[in-house]
Amino acid sequence: MNPLRPSARAAAVPPSATAALDAHAKALVAAGADVINLTSGEPAFPTVEPAARAAEQAIAEDFTRYTPAAGVPELRAAIAAHLNRHGTAYEASRVVVTAGAKQALHHAFTALLDPGDEVLVPAPYWVSYPHLIALAGGTLIPVRPAPGAGLKVTPEQVREAITDRTRVLLLNSPANPSGVVYSRYELAALAEVAVEHDLVIVSDEICEHWVFGDARFASVAALGAEIAARTVTVGGVSKTFAMTGWRIGWLAASAELASTVTALQSHTASAPSSIAQRAALGALTADLGAELERRRSALDARRLATVKAIGDVPGLRVDGDPEGAFFLLADVTGLYGKACAGRTVTSAADFAALLLAEAQVAVVPGADFAAPDHVRISYTVPPEQLDEALGRLAGFVGALS
Repeated sequence: MNPLRPSARAAAVPPSATAALDAHAKALVAAGADVINLTSGEPAFPTVEPAARAAEQAIAEDFTRYTPAAGVPELRAAIAAHLNRHGTAYEASRVVVTAGAKQALHHAFTALLDPGDEVLVPAPYWVSYPHLIALAGGTLIPVRPAPGAGLKVTPEQVREAITDRTRVLLLNSPANPSGVVYSRYELAALAEVAVEHDLVIVSDEICEHWVFGDARFASVAALGAEIAARTVTVGGVSKTFAMTGWRIGWLAASAELASTVTALQSHTASAPSSIAQRAALGALTADLGAELERRRSALDARRLATVKAIGDVPGLRVDGDPEGAFFLLADVTGLYGKACAGRTVTSAADFAALLLAEAQVAVVPGADFAAPDHVRISYTVPPEQLDEALGRLAGFVGALS
């Protein structure tokens, strides 16, 4: 018997597929390979300058001790003000600062779920949702959109999935991996189902800044008092301010749930990094409107170029309407049966493996996103790299026989 065998619960959790592929692509680059990495879930911009300056100042002031478990009061207030720009009514006392939005989700599910409770999740969904839910004792129930519905689910589909064990409806807009953005009207209709069936809504709004074209971001907790009372809002500085490595996220909810999550955090992380909290405060309180808009415009140009390039490749199809975040899903079923280097494409995993081996472009197969016939493409890399990657992809597909 192995005395250090992991528990069944822990052993069932695989490494994050996106993190593993990103690490593999970076390792290939470090080894000298000419790989262009389109797997990453982070903007290719530097951390905003006020955040870096605030972190330096925190170190200079020796602000390097434990903070309150829920985060420093100034940062909680700044987060509440940041959220309330979208029409919510959060107070600082209802905000908990966490080590990234992923930890906020972990705490939320741990606080909300009893063993066997079900969480309804529109598919395709982010790769970590199933494992975060399972670790909390819950069960993910996918809600699948109808073919041709633009990868969006309807209230009727959510209602059909509800059972007597359903506890939470998880919403994510702008969505990872599809890039779809639900309108205010669409979110309100979905939220009303939660009200009707007394469900909690967990709204993952980590990509709230990255919305393009005619799409507009809407925060679920701003859709009415009855909806807000049952909503947990999750976000962070990672995507908006290019601070993925700083690991600062947040959860905003009722006073009772915020208190419960604070207690959980006091026994796990104690509190987020003091220096990273100061950096986040610097980002949230600076006047960054013009800089963030410049970055959004630059990323929008890459989005449009990627959508057009993929649409121009015979056998590939952009699925849904990627109006937000910095991803799209490409359907690769039109290439099934084609071959390269003695290997036939029979799945999205085959396509991704061959694309990396033959064209040195890394993308993520969609199976772990509940999108098995797709690959996720991130268009955050600098424009010249993106153009080169898209040209390699088109050349690779053209060479398939």
